[in-house]
Amino acid sequence: MAEALSIKFDTSGLNARLDALLVKSQAAIRPAAQSGAQLYYDEVKLNVSRIGKKTGNLAASIYQVYSKDNSSKDRATYHISWNTKKAPHGHLVEFGHIQTRKVYIGSDGNWYTSKALLPNPKQVGARPFIRPAFGKAQAALEAANARFVAEMKESL
Repeated sequence: MAEALSIKFDTSGLNARLDALLVKSQAAIRPAAQSGAQLYYDEVKLNVSRIGKKTGNLAASIYQVYSKDNSSKDRATYHISWNTKKAPHGHLVEFGHIQTRKVYIGSDGNWYTSKALLPNPKQVGARPFIRPAFGKAQAALEAANARFVAEMKESL
């Protein structure tokens, strides 16, 4: 009959190092996600500046914010959009619309819509500023990965 061979070793040191690595990687997630989000944000701002400036409200309303509700210790989510209170017309620019009423600039320099109907409604084409930013998806992913690697190297 063959004799049994038994090997024992202590994995507590390895487990402790892996736990520390997990904590460090979780701490690196948010800065990495912000790096990718920043690239999208900059692209959206650039797209808005190309549209033209009537009042500047749309450009001033672009924001990026960390989403606590959609994030966890293993995931970081950022929202990039426009503030609808500052620029309630943002969706009209992004998606286009049918203009049925006359518009004019008041004596205070602000744009207004009159009650007078246009004889023929006209289609105002979309001038998207959010959607084209998704063309930077690969660059945003690379920026996030680079920041994650840099954060991990720094913490190790």
